[in-house]
Amino acid sequence: MEFIPRSPEGAAMSFAKRMFVVCLIASMAASPVLAGQDAMTSAASAGHGMVPKELVGAWTLVRCDNVYPDGHRVELYGPHPEGMWLIDAQGDYMMQIVRARRMPFAANDKSKGTPDEYRAASMDSNAHYGRVSADASHLRSDIVHASFPNWDGRSGDTSYTINGDELTYRVAKPSSGAADGAHGEVVWRRVHS
Repeated sequence: MEFIPRSPEGAAMSFAKRMFVVCLIASMAASPVLAGQDAMTSAASAGHGMVPKELVGAWTLVRCDNVYPDGHRVELYGPHPEGMWLIDAQGDYMMQIVRARRMPFAANDKSKGTPDEYRAASMDSNAHYGRVSADASHLRSDIVHASFPNWDGRSGDTSYTINGDELTYRVAKPSSGAADGAHGEVVWRRVHS
């Protein structure tokens, strides 16, 4: 049996009115569920620590190097890498780093690259998102997903400094070079609107 809402006069409602009533009933039923989700989100956010105001905002990449035990540096994404790191007040972040000049795929199709094109695409970019928290000198990142799959679910702590508009931190085990004793050094500059 099909339920057809009727107007007070008993006549069948138009399709538009029926859809309105269905949407209204669905939204009323969903309100307690959504309210519970908001409460859980707030509680989950509270468990991840604070985000200092100085970290919140948009940052553009200045440098992303590996530093080896003998002191020499390797510019992982070339001499003028590009990147963006966005951090909101709750600590959710998105980060992407790319080589300024990247090799396009000759076939113009991501699924038809050559081994060299796939290698370059992998080595010339790094992206991840997750949550950050910090105090005045230590930063904690909890990566949800990353373009380098070995970093999915990875968490780490590091010291950081902010000098003027530049933020610098260290990566203890970078995505490449760690086996040779390298650590990463990353420098970001605040974007002003």
